[in-house]
Amino acid sequence: MKKCVIIGAMLALSGCVQVDKYEDVVKAPAPAGLAGYWQSEGPQRAMVSPEAIATLIVTPEGDTLDCRQWQRVQGVPGKLMLRGEDVYNVTNKKEVYALDRDGTRLDYDRMTLKRVDRPTVECADYLTKHPLPTPLP
Repeated sequence: MKKCVIIGAMLALSGCVQVDKYEDVVKAPAPAGLAGYWQSEGPQRAMVSPEAIATLIVTPEGDTLDCRQWQRVQGVPGKLMLRGEDVYNVTNKKEVYALDRDGTRLDYDRMTLKRVDRPTVECADYLTKHPLPTPLP
């Protein structure tokens, strides 16, 4: 019985993505159509408030900025990582989020983001003060 439980636990955990050292993550270039600006549209259950806004910025080279704003702006830089055919955003806080794009929609961290032409003014200001290692699209 113990072996069945252990094997079951190993199988359940085998699909998980874990990052021990952010510096060891190999940055992957953005797949076709992923580079650019993505923003939440309307209230999102994963956000703190219906007025909160999430923006994800992805450079063609694979650098990212997860910018969330409600009462203040919080920006977390990261980089894209590939595992097989799956794409993940790994933040410098070692948080790992799957990216699943369907046309102009992106599923990210229990939210649905849409492609936009530019980030919010607040995220653009944050980005000016904390630039990414590679240029924006």
